[in-house]
Amino acid sequence: MSWTDLADVLGAVCLVLGSTLTLVAALAVVRFPDLLSRMHAATKPQVLGLALMMAGLALVVRNPVVAWTLVLVVAFQLITAPISAHMVGRAGYRTGKVDSAALAVDELTEDLDASQRQAEAETGEDRDERPGLA
Repeated sequence: MSWTDLADVLGAVCLVLGSTLTLVAALAVVRFPDLLSRMHAATKPQVLGLALMMAGLALVVRNPVVAWTLVLVVAFQLITAPISAHMVGRAGYRTGKVDSAALAVDELTEDLDASQRQAEAETGEDRDERPGLA
């Protein structure tokens, strides 16, 4: 078995595993009940599935320019997925889409309460509700 045959087989395995993981992540986004679990399904397995597919594609194509482009795709996905998940989770929390009673640790409420107290102390106003919360 030559190197090209082995690379083709490993590439095909990576493509199938990555596609399967991405499909499972997509099904989880549809099936999970709440925002936080859907967000988890949309980021963690999706990034791993994409990385596996890009590795499989690099093994099959065997072109250095394409391989470096695929490395950039995975790097940008690794950078942007956690940021977008954080922003979606925070926006969901602030709009009331997240049940804070179901959270084990709720640090955001403490931070929002502290910032509200600080704003009230600076302006001398008494705000009953934080903007953006339902």
